[in-house]
Amino acid sequence: MRNRNYHENGPAGAVYGLGLIGAAVYYISTATTFWLGVLGFLKAIVWPAFLVYGALKNLGL
Repeated sequence: MRNRNYHENGPAGAVYGLGLIGAAVYYISTATTFWLGVLGFLKAIVWPAFLVYGALKNLGL
């Protein structure tokens, strides 16, 4: 039988999950229409991309 190594990424998943919930609450609460709320939820799914983009922009890269 093969040796299978499973790596646990629980803490990273927890941070992403809490960030997803927080971003969704923020974006949806600031939305003025239904479709802006839908767009806000989609933005909440990819919030790490916005975070990395902003960090790289501020670092001048």
